[in-house]
Amino acid sequence: MRLLCQRVAMRANQEDEESGHFFQDRFHATRIVDEASLLACAAYVDLNPIRAAMAETLEQSDHTSVQRRIESITADRDGGVPVAKRRDNFLSPVAIDERSGEIGPCVSQTGKRCSDKGFLPMSLEDYLETLDWTARQIAPGKRGRTPADLPPVLKRLGLDTKTWCELVSDFGRLFCTVAGRPECVDPLRSHRTHRRYHLRRRARELLTQAD
Repeated sequence: MRLLCQRVAMRANQEDEESGHFFQDRFHATRIVDEASLLACAAYVDLNPIRAAMAETLEQSDHTSVQRRIESITADRDGGVPVAKRRDNFLSPVAIDERSGEIGPCVSQTGKRCSDKGFLPMSLEDYLETLDWTARQIAPGKRGRTPADLPPVLKRLGLDTKTWCELVSDFGRLFCTVAGRPECVDPLRSHRTHRRYHLRRRARELLTQAD
């Protein structure tokens, strides 16, 4: 088994043009510690096909959660479909009510998803509008074809157009172990090493300017 694993690792390293241990800094999770970075991460994932010029609209962005959410909205307008057959039935809701919502986990009652709890303090409609606005900003050849006004959520978070678009376009390069504003990241310590988390310089510059 050890030799088999070694051969698999060597082949994977060769294909990925990597060296060292197979899992060495290749697969990692990023801890998200504030609302701005959470929204930027969600937009980064949902807009990946548009950033890569593989799609021009949210509706054409295959294999994304936003496409499934839009398809379900369209189906509801056309007469609705049973919950079990909804394209987005395995996705968590977008909206979370921080004032009256339950504290802690909210296990799904349908068995189709892990949680019935949302993750952003905004409605699905506002999230889709923010994604559409952002897509028009970052899509090749489409700049200037969108209203100049920032979406309300970005105004509330103190993010201007340039800062927001860079966060969404380069989220994977800006953040590594932890993502958030400097004032949220700096007090934190690693549970394993008890060291402070490192925030990359460009991310620190962007989010300090946003303040």
